[in-house]
This record gives sequence, structure tokens and C-alpha cells, in this order.
Amino acid sequence: MQIRYGGEKSWAEDHTLGKDVALVDTTLVLGVHLEADLFVGLDANLYDPLPMGISVEFKQTHVDAALNSNDWHVFERDNITGKRRSEPRASQGLETLVLFRPNRLLDFVRLERKASDLGLDSALRFAAAEEAATPSPVTARTVPSVHDLETQFQMTAPEIMEMISRRNRLSVAVRGGVAEHHLSQVLADDPDVIAYRSLDEDGRHDFDVTLSDGRTIRVECKNASPRRYKNGDMKVEVQKTRATQGDPAGRFYRHDQFDVVAACLFAPTGQWHFAYRSTSLLEREGRFPDRLAPLQRVTDDWASNLMEAV
Repeated sequence: MQIRYGGEKSWAEDHTLGKDVALVDTTLVLGVHLEADLFVGLDANLYDPLPMGISVEFKQTHVDAALNSNDWHVFERDNITGKRRSEPRASQGLETLVLFRPNRLLDFVRLERKASDLGLDSALRFAAAEEAATPSPVTARTVPSVHDLETQFQMTAPEIMEMISRRNRLSVAVRGGVAEHHLSQVLADDPDVIAYRSLDEDGRHDFDVTLSDGRTIRVECKNASPRRYKNGDMKVEVQKTRATQGDPAGRFYRHDQFDVVAACLFAPTGQWHFAYRSTSLLEREGRFPDRLAPLQRVTDDWASNLMEAV
């Protein structure tokens, strides 16, 4: 697919997209695959201004996947530098595209509205697009135009997100909540999990999970660090956010507070994957043998699912 508008002499100019500052209308950037009867959905945030004269390439296997699976296929494409651009358009070097049938157009509008309003990067957009692959039973009439929090705070969704991004403690809390959200989806799809319950209580672990063999496992969800060790191993911080006054061991978890740590690997990998480790196998804090070390190395010994971990 090529993006061309006007003569080549005009391509050096900025061809900005029209966007509604009131966030009522949603801007789409779409290509059309005439032979396959498919739309090619691009990331409107990345393609503003429209880069003239470039090609957006994809493979026949992507087309086949869109035609054979729910009329919707999500994939990533390398976003490299060029003669006129010294840095990739997407900060992580990958962009998310969606191929879909015309009957899924409103689903793509909902995806783009969410992605644009929240300023989702390519990795988060990929996760949202995969979630949108299953047609939503929700009709347009029941989708609220303004979230309750926007009304309560008297702020728009982008203003709320900007406020969160500028405050480190809020950002940490939100990232933890996002990781727990994705973990709940993983648990819901895990055939070895017959039930799970999220616990939103201070001093408690994050999930109670009942496995198919009848055991109930206490799971603590933590975000892995974006920085790896020199050998490439990932690391995850396993300690409380606040210390206990007068208790030098207050920030460290006891070894019996939960059974498994689920490390969310999004920060170092860009994918909403998890690695699991039984608490009994985690490193202990040297000064306090009954407490867990605050930093744990995520190696190939960590399990890829909960049942394997226990």
C-alpha cells in the first residue's frame, strides 16, 4: 500500500491529519485492499503528518489470516528509518496494523477511539487490537461517550492520563493495575485454572487461584524492570512500595505471604507475557532469612504457566 497525495514536489510539506480537539469525532487512517475486500488499519497517532510516497508492506499470510479468522487479523511491522527520517516512526521500532473486513469497521473505530484517546504505544495498541478481535456484543448506544471518572474529576481522558504520566507514584500504581488486568486475562484462558479471584486489599496478595487439581494458590503480580542484567536476564522487584516505620525488614515480603510470583514481562519485552516462580525457590534477603530478596533474577528456570510453577 502506498501513501500518495498531490505531486512529488508537495511531499516535503507536512500533510497533517484532521483531528477533533473536543474528542467527539475519531480520525482513522485506512488503506483498502480491493482484491481481498479488506481494510488496512494504521495507527493514526504514528501517521500524523501523513508521510508521502512511502510504502506500507505486508505479506499474503496476513491477508489469509484476516480472511480465515473472525475477519480480523493483528500483526506487527518493522518501522525503520529512511532518507527523510533519522529515527523510526514508532519508538520501539515496530508498528501495529489491523487487517479487517468492512463488517468490522465499527470495531476498528472503537479500537482507534480507545488507542488515540489514551495515546497507546504500539505494544499496548497490539494488546488492545487482539482483545478487539472478538466482535463486541456491546452496541453503539450503550458505549458511554464520557467515562464516569471524567465527569467526577472534571477532566478529559487524555488529561487524566497526562496527569498520571507526570506523577511517578500514580504511574507505578497504574502500571501495577494494568499488569494485574492482563494477568487476569491469562488466568481466564489457562486450562489448568478453574477459578480465580482478584484481591484489592492492603497487605494481601493479588489473586487467589484454584487449579484443576484442587489446590488454591496465592499469586502476587509484579512488573519486571525494563533494564536487564548484563547477561540478558530480566529482573523483577519483589518488595513493598512503602516501608514500615521502625521495622528495618518492613519493606521485604515474608517467604510465606504468597505461593507464586507472576512477573509481567511487558517492560523488557514489549509483550504481555508472564513468568512464574514458586516463592520457595526465590532468593532470600541476606540479613533477614525469613524475607525475600528485593530483586529477583528472571531466568529460563522460571515457569511459563502457573501449574508448571507449583
